[in-house]
Order: sequence, then structure tokens, then C-alpha cells
Amino acid sequence: MIPVCPTTALPPGEAIRVEADEPIAVFNVDGEFYAIDDTCTHQDASLADGWLDGCAVECPLHASCFDLRTGKVSGPPAKTPVRTHRVVVADGMVYVRPGVAAEGAA
Repeated sequence: MIPVCPTTALPPGEAIRVEADEPIAVFNVDGEFYAIDDTCTHQDASLADGWLDGCAVECPLHASCFDLRTGKVSGPPAKTPVRTHRVVVADGMVYVRPGVAAEGAA
């Protein structure tokens, strides 16, 4: 598992980019933490820099939207989903398990 940050360091509505073999974006949606691949599948842009609307993130480059729970595209121009990653919260810390899909992901 990759340690991300204390839960208090990532307030609701915010995201952080985690450097890994492939960068991961971690989001706090009303106290629930989600992790997806950070790079938009349409063009090379950081989704951690995007706009969060509920459980969807909008890419800052061309406005592709992705569901944080499933990784599925919820708005064009992207057509390919992003991978999700399991998030574990333990002892006030947020961790990501790269390569392990989030529960309920496609």
C-alpha cells in the first residue's frame, strides 16, 4: 500500500496526486475517499487538477468526466475509462492499493 496523507490533510471536495509507477489521483467526496488513475484517457492531463462534482471529476483540459466509483466515462470526449484503486483508511491515514480495483468498480 502507498501512504497518501492524513485524512485531515485532504478536506472534502479536494484531490491530491500520488506519484506511483502510474500517477494516481485521490479524492475526498464528503468524507469518502476514492482513487483513480490520475491521467485522463483522452489526453495527457492530471485529473487531480480537475473539477469535482459529487462522485464525478471533470478533466481540466477538454472536460471529459469520469465516475470516481467505477472509473467509467460519464462525459465525452474521452471514451476509455480510467482504472480505480482500492483506498484504505486506517488510524487517520489514507492509503492506496495500486492495481486493486475499488469495490464496486467495473
